[in-house]
Amino acid sequence: MVVRDAHGNELRDGDAVQVLKDIRVKGSSDTVTTGTVFKNIRLNLGDAESVECGQGRNIVVLQTCYIRRAN
Repeated sequence: MVVRDAHGNELRDGDAVQVLKDIRVKGSSDTVTTGTVFKNIRLNLGDAESVECGQGRNIVVLQTCYIRRAN
């Protein structure tokens, strides 16, 4: 299974991604703003359209159409 970001770049476990659009966090009043960088992402096995971002207890699942691979 190949997971690709909004620009068609292949994503792998441990990559850093940048958010392309302000996204409201479901179940919270928080918002992930444009330009936020998440490091060390985890790919969801069986789901090529979402990745897990964050650290420790603060994990956010983002759809790949709203992120791009960071340099």
